[in-house]
Amino acid sequence: MAPALPQHSTAGLPEAPRTLDRREGPYGEVALRQRDGGPGAPPVYEIIANGCFLMDTSDGRSERLLIDAALAELPAARPRPAVLIGGLGVGFSLARAAAEPRWGRIAVVEREAAVIDWHRTGPLSAVSAAALADPRTEILATDLVAYLRTGADGDTYDALCLDIDNGPDWTVTDGNGSLYSPAGLAACRDRLAPGGVLAVWSAQPSPGFEQALRNAGFSGVRTKEIPVVRGVPDVVHLARKGA
Repeated sequence: MAPALPQHSTAGLPEAPRTLDRREGPYGEVALRQRDGGPGAPPVYEIIANGCFLMDTSDGRSERLLIDAALAELPAARPRPAVLIGGLGVGFSLARAAAEPRWGRIAVVEREAAVIDWHRTGPLSAVSAAALADPRTEILATDLVAYLRTGADGDTYDALCLDIDNGPDWTVTDGNGSLYSPAGLAACRDRLAPGGVLAVWSAQPSPGFEQALRNAGFSGVRTKEIPVVRGVPDVVHLARKGA
């Protein structure tokens, strides 16, 4: 008789992420997953788009820096600057903006109805409930690229804080690539008030995007790094429109 194969215990191993909601929309599939946050820690929620991991609630430092870095670039004397946040995500950027009394209008563009629902009535409300209740906050349920290009409402902002992809070189959908094109960057520039700041989150540095910003007429182009546990640092690309 052949010897019995050893049995491997799974005790103590983290559970696989559990899908809480999955929806098909005009831009493909978007899903909300939950995984164990570790001993004594709250659960971690993940947003997955078309099978690609976008972000989770485990940290949020780089999403908060996106807002802080943009505000730091603006003159302290500028009264009640308006900020447009591109992508609601897990809500860290919105929550950071709402926690800062210097900001005036806080507009958030989010094209996925599911993501908005997860914040209003789902698990992500733990991150964003207070910010959504802030009278300065406005959710614009539309596509960011289309919103920037059409200029239908004629609104301009003192800061654009954009985080809809894993970076200019790693987009979630093909259509998002146009945001980082000369025409897309021109649309960003047109949406900024004189002296306004463009801040773009990325999972990795992109020297090519820095040059694209300069070619589009932005000044003060630089990149702030956010160290991560493994791999290359997350970054925020910063650029300023002329006064």
